[in-house]
Amino acid sequence: MFRDDAMNLELYIHIPFCLRKCGYCDFLSAPADEETREAYVQALCAEIAGAESPADAEVSSVYIGGGTPSILTGEQLFRIMTAVKKRFRLSEYAEVTCEVNPGAVDIGKLSRLRFAGVNRISIGLQSADDGFLRLLGRIHTAADFEESFRLVREAGFRNVSVDLIHSLPGQTAADWERSLRFVAEKEPEHISAYSLIIEEGTPFYERFGDIAGEERVGTVGAEYDRVTGGASGPDAPKGEETLRLPDEEEDRIMEHMTGEILAEYGYEQYEISNYAKPGFACRHNLGYWSDVPYIGFGLGASSYLGGVRWANPRDLNAYLEAASAGDGAFIPEKTDVQVLTEAEREEEFFFLGLRRTDGVEAADFAERFGHGWDRYLPSMERLERDGFLERTAGGFRLTRAGQDVSNTVFAEILF
Repeated sequence: MFRDDAMNLELYIHIPFCLRKCGYCDFLSAPADEETREAYVQALCAEIAGAESPADAEVSSVYIGGGTPSILTGEQLFRIMTAVKKRFRLSEYAEVTCEVNPGAVDIGKLSRLRFAGVNRISIGLQSADDGFLRLLGRIHTAADFEESFRLVREAGFRNVSVDLIHSLPGQTAADWERSLRFVAEKEPEHISAYSLIIEEGTPFYERFGDIAGEERVGTVGAEYDRVTGGASGPDAPKGEETLRLPDEEEDRIMEHMTGEILAEYGYEQYEISNYAKPGFACRHNLGYWSDVPYIGFGLGASSYLGGVRWANPRDLNAYLEAASAGDGAFIPEKTDVQVLTEAEREEEFFFLGLRRTDGVEAADFAERFGHGWDRYLPSMERLERDGFLERTAGGFRLTRAGQDVSNTVFAEILF
């Protein structure tokens, strides 16, 4: 598919803007006015123009994420993609993804994206229940998603992903099943289904960080109006209510349901939290998990190239000032620079590779590092006996039980 004489390279482009910060979000994003967004697009294009990369690199994927990239105008998104194509050589088969939020796109913007070379859309739905959407702080409804999904198809996109989150405060397995089936019946090519993580520094942490016995509970107000079966019921709670986060067992049940239900609709699990129709696994994500180098552009974006990992500055004003001081091209100061040791690269091979459902192979390890994985084999064989790993034709992969405790498995292999 890709040229044998070229090094595959991935690009990530960060758009740090949104209309309103969601209560669970710890990403680098915030609301901004039109003038700031335009200044950022100009800075982003200048950074792309000044990018350093290997001469033989061919870009296999581009991912425009955020934040909410679709908050930009179609013309701004077109300029960003034009800068990418001017500076880099894109593979004929490159996967080019842009994240969008329901209700934040129209047919004109989507058509502009198609013309710019975007061939994959990722829609952040998170839940098909309007009550949970309000609880999360989302600014759209399930109906907004349906309309946006229709427009995406109308614009000609045939590779569409939808994001969902389970284990929400007050959510039951039946609630989760409704969201899964709601999305699967629309037949997107890809579905990402993540478990909610309560991160420090977010409003959700302040609200649901209290521990009541072994339970994490929080109080919600009038913004939470449960929707059951797709319609408001007379018994739906109103006003202030105490909600409990699902415990580990309930979270595990929802994770198991995800694979079982999506399999009914023809989706295959290819990573712990990702499912796709045959041939539609996200190539950008697969690259991350397979040691493909990448360059990140924009505020706080991370890069990994030549065994070195670094990040862009996180201060918006400093980023914009540095860009304006350049002559149409600039290179941001590198922060958090880490030169990976051989041992750290080997650890990442297992930590990232075992997230994939096809696992890791001895031949890949030997090709990458020039020696076998003998030092890790005793741990993997012990985990195999305990039922957390199973053998494949060339290596190991996580079992269902192993996926349930994947971080523990990784630690057992590496330490």
